[in-house]
Amino acid sequence: MDGFQSKTPSRPGLDYPLGETTPNVGETIEIVPGVHWVRMPLPFALKWINLWLIDDGDKGWTIVDTGMPMPETKSAWRKIFDEKLEGRPVWRVIVTHMHPDHIGNAGWLTRKFPGAELWISRLEYVSCRMLVADTGREAPEAGITFYRAAGWTEPQLEDYRARFGGFGRAVSQLPDSYRRLSDGDQFEMAGKTWRVVSGSGHSPEHSCLYCDELNVVISGDQLLPRISSNVSVHPTEPDADPLKDWLDSCAKLRREFADDVLVLPAHNEPFTGAHKRLHHLISGHETALKRLHQRLEEAPRRVVDVFPSVFGRKIGDDLVSMATGEAVAHLNYLVASGKASKTRDKDGVDWYAAT
Repeated sequence: MDGFQSKTPSRPGLDYPLGETTPNVGETIEIVPGVHWVRMPLPFALKWINLWLIDDGDKGWTIVDTGMPMPETKSAWRKIFDEKLEGRPVWRVIVTHMHPDHIGNAGWLTRKFPGAELWISRLEYVSCRMLVADTGREAPEAGITFYRAAGWTEPQLEDYRARFGGFGRAVSQLPDSYRRLSDGDQFEMAGKTWRVVSGSGHSPEHSCLYCDELNVVISGDQLLPRISSNVSVHPTEPDADPLKDWLDSCAKLRREFADDVLVLPAHNEPFTGAHKRLHHLISGHETALKRLHQRLEEAPRRVVDVFPSVFGRKIGDDLVSMATGEAVAHLNYLVASGKASKTRDKDGVDWYAAT
């Protein structure tokens, strides 16, 4: 899942070469030779995801990211297959990371085109299989403990119990084998050489796909122009420090890509100005960390107390789960850097204080 909508529609220094032009559902727009933009609906506040259909010549077609397994998405894919494939099959499905809007149709697509390979990083594949295995289970005590420690109310905990295990219902059954993508791997796509540039923080081992010759990167959720990707701690690893991973990855992308690279993001429109956007993402988190530390200097706080410091606004129950994960990520970053401490009271609630 992705983060909260930015309060401003754009950032200074970013350029959108296609303006407001977007493909209609079931249609495509060729961005650079062989790379076609596909846009599919989502059932969230974030209404659309960008997917990519790649012309691999005699081999057939590659799909990068897949959308969610909803009837309207599958119908749109069928229309594209009927009108755009020119009788050639989809031979490869590449998934940037394991969130359902990206991997949701991967199993359906590989079964629809027998012999089509799933290409994905190891941690993303394994993490997805692990979360799918939770389908139908009762919420684990570790999860209850985690969210109670954050300061959740009993009704919020009951809602968590009711919703637990829903991930698997948003993902079609994955194939039982895959081809591993690793940082630095090179392969051919659209007649050009592409390189995997891995990042983390938003997901365990996210794969961006970069073509130096075309000066184009398919960035997934690792680099978005108008929203900030969610960076969260989850009950499975409560002491994780994904915000450090995210900030390190942003710095890495600034080294890997030229500022004028054409970024093909998973959400919003293709843009240039990667270095400016990465700088803004880094500085935004640094500003939130400063506000958070100042808040902790005033008095010890629970996770739910610091939402305004992290997000600059109040958070409703509809976003409390995502907000909790991201707030804990910022708090864990301060704890790991020695700027805050955590103490659990007799009721199982964690209190954070500046050190």
